[in-house]
Amino acid sequence: MKYDIIVLGSGPGGYVTAIRASQLGFKTAIVEKENLGGVCLNWGCIPTKALLKSAQVFDYLKHAAEYGLSVTAFDKDFGAVISRSRGVADGMSKGIQFLMKKNKIDVIEGTGKLKPGKKIDVTAADGKTTTYEADHIVIATGARSRELPNLPQDGVRVIGYRQAMTLEKQPKSMIVVGSGAIGVEFAHFYNSMGTDVTIVEFMPNIVPVEDEDISKQMERSMKKAGVKIMTNSSVEKIDTSGNGVKATVKTAKGEEILEADILLSAVGIKTNIENIGLEECGIAVDKDKIMVNAFYQTNIPGYYAIGDVVPGQALAHVASAEGITCVEKIAGMHVDPIDYGNIPGCTYATPEIASVGLTEKQAKEKGYELKIGKFPFTASGKAKAAGTPDGFVKVIFDAKYGEWLGCHMIGAGVTDMIAEAVVARKLETTGHEILKAVHPHPTMSEAVMEAVADAYGEVIHL
Repeated sequence: MKYDIIVLGSGPGGYVTAIRASQLGFKTAIVEKENLGGVCLNWGCIPTKALLKSAQVFDYLKHAAEYGLSVTAFDKDFGAVISRSRGVADGMSKGIQFLMKKNKIDVIEGTGKLKPGKKIDVTAADGKTTTYEADHIVIATGARSRELPNLPQDGVRVIGYRQAMTLEKQPKSMIVVGSGAIGVEFAHFYNSMGTDVTIVEFMPNIVPVEDEDISKQMERSMKKAGVKIMTNSSVEKIDTSGNGVKATVKTAKGEEILEADILLSAVGIKTNIENIGLEECGIAVDKDKIMVNAFYQTNIPGYYAIGDVVPGQALAHVASAEGITCVEKIAGMHVDPIDYGNIPGCTYATPEIASVGLTEKQAKEKGYELKIGKFPFTASGKAKAAGTPDGFVKVIFDAKYGEWLGCHMIGAGVTDMIAEAVVARKLETTGHEILKAVHPHPTMSEAVMEAVADAYGEVIHL
């Protein structure tokens, strides 16, 4: 079988690449060994948001009296919460099947292995192997939960994100190792459901990639919600010989033993680049990533790679953008390389976090003279009315030219607000242009305008 383009992997990088390739007139196939949609749709972005929505509704019920409502009896059904999440994921995966048919993309089920000469072997579940050829092969095999040598995952007491989404029984206590997006989202979910949660973070701040002010606010909010947080700490060893897990944690004050039903390892991801034929084809790899140019061509002509397997942020929206850029370049279109300095990052715990561009520390290290503005949601009429006054918007501008260097938000619904900053930075908008763009009242989004006004000494509501 000969195709113009074959995509290996059907996550948000792979399936988007295949659809764009088909739109551009290429005869396209996609190879997938598990479920269409990859980790994001089946085990990541989508099902976790379903879990977090259940947690939010449960929190509302717990605080109904604060809204003048009387709820006499309510409880959670942990199994039903998990079941709803799986149902949402299954529905989304079926949606990808529809998109494949609509765009006339052949779905080849099985495990793919690259071969020299722009070929790929696909081994089906019954063990039968078929060879396919293409003018262009795009590698989009994604990543999985990273395992540390001192935190081996047994899938029962020491788990990764997959098991955290499908536990049959709610644990009474949980240790979460790592406080990136995955760690804090699961910590928030299980804490909201009533599990006793402790986060162990190696770095001085939780959500360590964020601006320091954001990290500090997140720590305050999570502690207020009942999550225990240990920073500057590391799990040295674990003991699973008893009923639960005993973790030896090294802290600044010495060693401490934590006990819990379950330990969730959320210490990052490991790329899926083993046993896919990279060595056989001579494709260059460095530090667990496939080496590519600005348009995702590997060192071997006809082979490309996108998403988590290449350098850059391991985010669904980045993988999708890379796939589109890759096939548009193959099609001979004029495309600009992706600006990795203008990629938004989002964390969907409560409160949410959204950010783009430089942190205050990074901007200072680059030598910029700064104008910084901050607007707290305690001063927002919409946030107060909604009962969500936690958090703020922080904006960072270059004092000399007015360039919007960074935007950092923490609060209810901020993941839906960050796109304003992304688009404005793409268009090279200045602070004054944001200030003079009339924002609707009362909304959470006007906090962006107010934060900019604060940076320029014109804030009204502070």
